[in-house]
Amino acid sequence: MIKVNFKSHNKEIYCNKGDNLLEIARNSNIFIDAPCNGSVSCGKCKVKLLKGNVDSEKTLHIKDDEWEQGYILACNTTVIEDIEIEVPSKLSSSMHGMKIEGSDKKKDKQIFDRAKNIIETHNLDFKTNIVKTYIEIEEPTLDDNLSDVDRLERHVRNNLGFNEIDFKLELLRKMPVILRENDFKVTITYVKKKNKITILNIESGNSEDKLYGVAIDIGTTSVVVCLVDLYTKEVIDKASSGNAQIKYGADVIHRIIYSTKKDGLTKLNQAVIDDTINPLLESLYVRNDINKDNVVTLVVAGNTTMSSLFLGVYTDYLRQEPFIPPFLKSPKIMGQDIGLNVNDSAYVYLAPSVASYVGGDITAGVLSAGIWASEENILFIDLGTNGEIVFGNKDYMMSCACSAGPAFEGGGISCGMRASNGAIEKVSIDKANLNPNLTIIGECEPIGICGSGIIDLICQMLLTGIIDRRGKIYRDLDNKRIRFNEHDIGEYVLAFKEDYNLENDITVNEVDIDNFIRTKGAIYSGASTLIESLGMDFSVIDKVYIAGGIGNNLNIENSILIGLLPDIEREKFAYIGNSSLVGSYLALISKDAKKKLQQIGNEMTYVELSVYPTYMDEFISACFLPHTNIEQFPTVKKLLED
Repeated sequence: MIKVNFKSHNKEIYCNKGDNLLEIARNSNIFIDAPCNGSVSCGKCKVKLLKGNVDSEKTLHIKDDEWEQGYILACNTTVIEDIEIEVPSKLSSSMHGMKIEGSDKKKDKQIFDRAKNIIETHNLDFKTNIVKTYIEIEEPTLDDNLSDVDRLERHVRNNLGFNEIDFKLELLRKMPVILRENDFKVTITYVKKKNKITILNIESGNSEDKLYGVAIDIGTTSVVVCLVDLYTKEVIDKASSGNAQIKYGADVIHRIIYSTKKDGLTKLNQAVIDDTINPLLESLYVRNDINKDNVVTLVVAGNTTMSSLFLGVYTDYLRQEPFIPPFLKSPKIMGQDIGLNVNDSAYVYLAPSVASYVGGDITAGVLSAGIWASEENILFIDLGTNGEIVFGNKDYMMSCACSAGPAFEGGGISCGMRASNGAIEKVSIDKANLNPNLTIIGECEPIGICGSGIIDLICQMLLTGIIDRRGKIYRDLDNKRIRFNEHDIGEYVLAFKEDYNLENDITVNEVDIDNFIRTKGAIYSGASTLIESLGMDFSVIDKVYIAGGIGNNLNIENSILIGLLPDIEREKFAYIGNSSLVGSYLALISKDAKKKLQQIGNEMTYVELSVYPTYMDEFISACFLPHTNIEQFPTVKKLLED
């Protein structure tokens, strides 16, 4: 056996000769950022070899001086003898997002207010079908010797008006003791279905005041869990963290590929359930002194891949032509079925998907955006890892998905990270000296840059003459922030390590810029093609709703200037935040909203861009700043000419 000492984590691991270093770390729960899932294409899994020898090769992602210092790519390294490894803290920029982040009461209230507005505007029922009732059952005697279940059923029939009860084995196991410890005075939680009820929980005495539900948004990069009081319908608390699946790849394709490996599907399922959602739930229970058995219903929204992995369903056919998803509508699920840290009998409802790459997060988003009832033409764009787009109104809704990649959430960018403390979220550049002015989330030292910051940066680099419209840095600039490596790849320094006590400078290079241009090109060309498929153009749009994890600080003007969004009237744009979470919350607190969510999933039409005749030409044209056809962006044309 060979010993691998991860000195940075104070952890020693034993493995076999020839084992891959990245897989050794993964199997030991040591996080190493690897967005490309070990295909040696992103260069983010850079670690430092302190002692021993390995079988590894230098790549373009490792500079000459780094190679001399012992830096290697974990995914491109196999162990051949005892070694000592240091995982740089820079690699934790993505891991930083794995930390559980607490609630923001102001934002929590916004979720409630937006949902309430949808319910009131469209006359939806503000009710659920889950009820909690205190009951006092007649105690058994020699003359009245019905079984506990029959006794309970008789009481329900005579006093609550339901003819039949249903329940799971776990409830039966605890019923005899709870009934007798409390003199047959208990509280039951149940779901009403015409003349029948399904009992979810039985509790000691009168505990009618405690009844909770949970809304969950499973993003490819991050997960948000929202705890809701089912009586008041208010958001009690919220918690979020990075999706632990990120260690198996930054995007759905890499994760699907990993799921086909030995135990891959199990690991991905455990990563989202055991390592992400359950710890988030537990943090909410502890903060609010709540027993998990009082959490009796959940609504979960995620893209089609995330929903499948959440259930542990094989996903590989999603990425293979003709791109068939394993399911679209939610199967019947209870908490116990998938190991969620909630009441075993809790109902779990998955927001319906539309196609392989338009999932429940989008149907939930469309529900919260109100497109289904709008007289106006609304363009809905979810700026997440997958880049889904919906266009329509109350008469029709067309949808498509673009392979945008994780750049909007910091993935695929050398110093990228999700929008959390330490992320550079806004950038402006002084044209005279090319020095940046940075706004950092949490008003702390910077550790990376998130999606909104990248948009600002590329826009500013274009307007100040640092890059051309291809995204290439001008070679004749004489400035300490502009430099080129041994491969002649240019980079711009956002933050020097000396100024912020960092291990390395925070930089954005030409490869990062090219990745982001492709990302924004996918979104713009997807929207353009979707609207063109109806014989229309951007002029027919009445409103543009921007959703997703890119953050409230998305600069619409800068997004237009780089060609991410169409150059139309600015007042038409609005950022609506995590629409997937709001839609899940709506379906949790309203039976009518849940029915509407299912209807949206059934009625939305999907356009497969990969086979649409003009899409690829439009995509190539959009991979420019802002576009090869500058006439589509009159605002940018005027700015560049001035």
